[in-house]
Amino acid sequence: MQPFILPSDPARRRILKGVPAGAALAAVPALALALAKRLDPASKPTLYAHRGASALRPEHTLASYAKAIQDGADFVEPDLVCTKDGVLVARHENAITDTTDVATRPEFASRKNRKVIDGEAHEGWFVSDFTLAELKTLRAVERLPKMRGTACDGQFQVVSFEEVIDFVAAEAAARGRTIGLIPELKHSPWFAAAGLALEQRFVSTLQAHDYTRRAPVVVQSFETANLRQLRKTLGKPANVTLAQLVVAGGKYDALRPADVALQGGSLSYGEMVSARGLRELAKYADVVAPITRAVIPLGADERLARPTSLVADAHAAGLQVVAWTFRPENAFLAADFRNGDGPNARNEAGSIAEMWRYLETGIDGLFSDDPALARAAIKA
Repeated sequence: MQPFILPSDPARRRILKGVPAGAALAAVPALALALAKRLDPASKPTLYAHRGASALRPEHTLASYAKAIQDGADFVEPDLVCTKDGVLVARHENAITDTTDVATRPEFASRKNRKVIDGEAHEGWFVSDFTLAELKTLRAVERLPKMRGTACDGQFQVVSFEEVIDFVAAEAAARGRTIGLIPELKHSPWFAAAGLALEQRFVSTLQAHDYTRRAPVVVQSFETANLRQLRKTLGKPANVTLAQLVVAGGKYDALRPADVALQGGSLSYGEMVSARGLRELAKYADVVAPITRAVIPLGADERLARPTSLVADAHAAGLQVVAWTFRPENAFLAADFRNGDGPNARNEAGSIAEMWRYLETGIDGLFSDDPALARAAIKA
């Protein structure tokens, strides 16, 4: 195998400028080795746009998805929750206090509520207390305004899952390339208990649209029972795969999926990413999607430590590995890659360098808030 040689092109030099010398050298990926480690060595890692291009546009809006597609995303992600009148919409969670202007709308002041969802108490406004028509009167706002600004606040609607499908299908037709969808079913046990079960609505929507009957669809969940049921309901169509999301590594290992905890089960995410747990996971899922630090943990100095065996163990079980989530601001980077501009500052060079380190482990794909930077890292 030929050794990897750092290209001397000006673009690469610009990317590395400002990254500490040691970190830059450590960040250079042995691309040939990464190819050998991936589950499908013939393909490049897949780029999943996390809530769209959410570092640049308010999340889960058509503008965010449009920017992600423009910047080279292979898949866009609509997280799915359900309205009071039974419509699936793209929001990261049931709570909408921080991602819409609902708190400024006097007509909805009485809707402020308190709910316990997946064991956590939330106070504010919730999708499940609104009809789709009511949600359409709201406008999206930036979740992280101090970090990402408010220039796009108030411009974009909450959109339904069907609208996302139609939009992605139109973009694919206009651009002459397939664009996948990677929906996540959120709070499945809670919505089922509220009489707004997500799964059948989701399956019916997929089957009703020509695009989602043939384009790639990856279904994600932090729960396990819904994925197992979807495997039975859907079988294994050529275009649909299932992804088990996991929050593991260090202090997270003891956490349990919400459905497991609700039933009094003991299965933890840490157990799920053990070699044995991954073999069990592979019986119903095609992908394991761990938080980044379960692949390469942070040491006490907040720098990247040695990679875990998760990628190798998952591949041995026949699973793809898709890591989440890479974000371009210093606050989200390992200490190896931060610059001196403060936690809220964008750090494109550091973000790309960190992604190189993870690509080096052989992951099959990654989620990014800024698909243009992720595409640059994958192409490098």
